[in-house]
Amino acid sequence: MAAPCLRLGMKQLFKMPAAMGHQGRAYSTSQTFAEVLRLPKKQLTKLVYPLQELEQHLVPDSMPDLHLRVFDPSLEDISRAESVFASSARNRIEYISSAVRLDHAPDLSRPEVCFIGRSNVGKSSLIKALFSLAPEVEVRVSKKPGHTKKMNFFKVGKYFTVVDMPGYGYRAPEDFVDMVEAYLKERRNLKRTFLLVDSAVGITKTDNIAIEMCEEFALPYVMVLTKIDKSSKGHLLKQVLQIQKFVNTQTQGCFPQLFPVSAVTYSGIHLLKCFIANITGNLN
Repeated sequence: MAAPCLRLGMKQLFKMPAAMGHQGRAYSTSQTFAEVLRLPKKQLTKLVYPLQELEQHLVPDSMPDLHLRVFDPSLEDISRAESVFASSARNRIEYISSAVRLDHAPDLSRPEVCFIGRSNVGKSSLIKALFSLAPEVEVRVSKKPGHTKKMNFFKVGKYFTVVDMPGYGYRAPEDFVDMVEAYLKERRNLKRTFLLVDSAVGITKTDNIAIEMCEEFALPYVMVLTKIDKSSKGHLLKQVLQIQKFVNTQTQGCFPQLFPVSAVTYSGIHLLKCFIANITGNLN
């Protein structure tokens, strides 16, 4: 169980830079984000801040601690993060290489973030959504579970590297444990592990094994809830509350705020991009 003092320390550790915040700021926007800013407020909140949109459906006097604003960037900060993920001549976003073992992985000095989850959780689809402003980057997506068999490395300009890990569970590679454990334990420039959970299903037994691995290795990790477009509002809210309770009481290394996303509607994708840009030191 996570101790209260640890939770307080985590909140200080993940506190936003002083420049970030919602209140009364004029912001410049990228062309791609301008359409989002023209949406009615309710639609904008649902697209950019899906947890805050869900909060409106809770009973006022029984508000659980959803940690809605541990990470609370302004729209300007989110727009700046969009430019980090936008491919250009000066900001090349590209596939680098694949590896089946850590000693085959590219030797990179820039910060690294990895995405891990069970087969068919929507991992490659999420990464493809993150790279929507770099359509030339090929992220292979398959309807068949277990399509990703190697660690795939993608360079995001001069900023950081994104690693698409093989899925665990059904049709996982035979050497999955050796491959992934070695990477998670020994990759020195790994800044954050994003553990994907299917929001329609909740935390499964295989997810628990991955969570225990992150906890055992003392890895800072984040729980991302995928496929939020697949569930009714009531079912999604129920799952979010259950998973949040698990994070609050059963984890120590997990970031307290959940990140619900949809690779179909792009809900939550902009906020997740901003979080990645922030933790890799690109919003300072």
